[in-house]
Amino acid sequence: MEKRDLKKELKHLYLPSATEVAQVDVPSMNFLMVDGEGDPNTSGAFSEAVEALFSLSYAIKFMVRKGPLAIDYGVMPLEGLWWAEDISRFLEEDKSNWKWTLMIMQPDFVPEEMVAEAIEEVEKKKDLPALSRIRFETFNEGKCAQALHIGPFSEEGPTVEKVHFFINSQGKMTGKHHEIYLSDIRRAAPEKWKTVIRQPYE
Repeated sequence: MEKRDLKKELKHLYLPSATEVAQVDVPSMNFLMVDGEGDPNTSGAFSEAVEALFSLSYAIKFMVRKGPLAIDYGVMPLEGLWWAEDISRFLEEDKSNWKWTLMIMQPDFVPEEMVAEAIEEVEKKKDLPALSRIRFETFNEGKCAQALHIGPFSEEGPTVEKVHFFINSQGKMTGKHHEIYLSDIRRAAPEKWKTVIRQPYE
């Protein structure tokens, strides 16, 4: 059986420096995605989306491992795109107007038909309200600036500002604020949480 460490293969995208901002060119990749809105700390739709994404991602992983491909790989981390129709509202403490897309990257050897098959399998075993809203989509982010934030989400501000300063010194921001959650927040202490802060620009 072939073993793949996708995070290691994509180290420049998923394990950035915590001390400096770097420019990266993000290639087109396939994701499972769910859209929603509301405060991630209180929204039931948010936690339902997370559960459905991971349940489906693990189902696909086991289908790949047990099937003809016979590849064993680790499920990739949860990622989130964040925005608000009114950017000033996004910057306020009130998160009820936030819009988000939660997603998990899928390896390029996972075909779309396997995703559909996995959805059927998960539906038989679990009652997951968000499962029907998951889509399989190619996402092309292109040129981005990113850095690693270590600590609780509430203290991301300085890292975000550092990324924005890097961009403003050479171009202008495009796209949506992007975060990649490298830590299992159920197990790790908040001061050790690792989050990639990424922002597309041109």
